[in-house]
Amino acid sequence: MAVQGFAGHVFAQPALLGQALTHRSAGAPHNERLEFLGDALLGLIVAEALYARWPKADEGSLTRARAELVRESSLAAVARRLQVGERLVLGPGEMKSGGHRRDSILSDALEAVIAAIYLDAGFDTCRRIVLPWFEEAVSAVPASKVGKDAKTRLQEWLQARQKPLPQYVLRSEAGEEHARVFVVACVLSDPAMSGEGEGGSRRAAEQVAAEAVLRQLPGG
Repeated sequence: MAVQGFAGHVFAQPALLGQALTHRSAGAPHNERLEFLGDALLGLIVAEALYARWPKADEGSLTRARAELVRESSLAAVARRLQVGERLVLGPGEMKSGGHRRDSILSDALEAVIAAIYLDAGFDTCRRIVLPWFEEAVSAVPASKVGKDAKTRLQEWLQARQKPLPQYVLRSEAGEEHARVFVVACVLSDPAMSGEGEGGSRRAAEQVAAEAVLRQLPGG
């Protein structure tokens, strides 16, 4: 029996939800095209929310805030709250390697679900359902940090105290070509500490690792 509901939305076209939750490794029809559309829709929904919330913010600040909210790790966190991983349809290889827990797969599936809701019920319904998923994150972005990503904030914290800059070390790289997973460590010599991050690109993993270190620093 087809799965028909997601986050309170009952699909008139359940096949759309089924496709959105089907990873490429499980065969066609899979969710990559829906992911493309969902990425654009989410960008618009979040941009509209930020525009309304921060009437005095300039374009650059709004752009960076949106990037913070829709980055891979943020989307994966939302997907976990919505238990997307438990509903994913994966091929045997991805199932064995724990693909239902991987940030890149979860974030892609979430975007695909957003597109599925839009195609099933239109933009107004899509926005009404999706926006609450990000409301807490939108509210939590400090105005003082809107314009700076984690790596920049960490670098500024260290430079202000005349400390050595961090080193970013690639710990591992795995997965198929279309779903690579990078694990990077951010290592400080003074103060001596480190943090790790995972992402679908080395750059994304570095940002997560820098954020992990910032959480350990006073005022970071």
